[in-house]
Amino acid sequence: MKLQFFKYQGTGNDFVIIDNRQEMFPKNDTKLVAHLCDRRFGIGADGLILLENDNSADFRMVYYNADGAEGSMCGNGGRCLVAFAHYLGIVEKETTFNAVDGLHHATVEGDLVRLKMVDVTDIHEKQPYSFLDTGSPHHVQLVKDLTNFNVHKEGKKLRYGLYGQTGSNINFVEQLDDDAFQVRTYERGVEAETYSCGTGVTAVALAMHKTGKTTANNVKIQTLGGELSISFDHKDGKFTNIFLKGPAIQVFKGEIEC
Repeated sequence: MKLQFFKYQGTGNDFVIIDNRQEMFPKNDTKLVAHLCDRRFGIGADGLILLENDNSADFRMVYYNADGAEGSMCGNGGRCLVAFAHYLGIVEKETTFNAVDGLHHATVEGDLVRLKMVDVTDIHEKQPYSFLDTGSPHHVQLVKDLTNFNVHKEGKKLRYGLYGQTGSNINFVEQLDDDAFQVRTYERGVEAETYSCGTGVTAVALAMHKTGKTTANNVKIQTLGGELSISFDHKDGKFTNIFLKGPAIQVFKGEIEC
């Protein structure tokens, strides 16, 4: 089978994206997904995303981790898929699409995509970390000297040791300013550090606000792949109108035999 694909990246978080509106992709073939995401023997990506038809929205997002398993919500992946839908002419400046965690609204302005995330009520604080779900589960922990921190070793240890086989994404954080933080993330499913994680930086912004590290409701996050911003409303312990904003760029397109 000859497969047409597109490669997108959002602050270095990269994805193989396939237009599956004709339902030609073998969705149960986890080995194929893992092969396409392999950086030496396939295309190479942190995940694979299918764009599909949806009866209640402009399109549906189906997301797979790099290991081939269908994953939970991916914020940067969602932003990249919106950019792809815009490229295909499915949407113009605004869209609503369906994902594993429900409906998402998004806007497109040039290379910038602003994606609305799910509301968050529960943030569990347990020294020295917080845990919350922003469409995917996230551990958020402040550390010193993040640039030289061993993210892979410590992230893997927490991902399995604290959260078991189901696991959680692990975010290590250093505060840069009153409203700015640096973040490095160990992602489950990829089982390595990624250049950026959309649901992860969202979790960091909310956790830092909840724990009093910032009073800002528009937080800047520096990742290895670039800067993202997260805005939100907070009232009565609930975070609403959460928006993740940053670049989403097509890198290349091609065909692969599989």
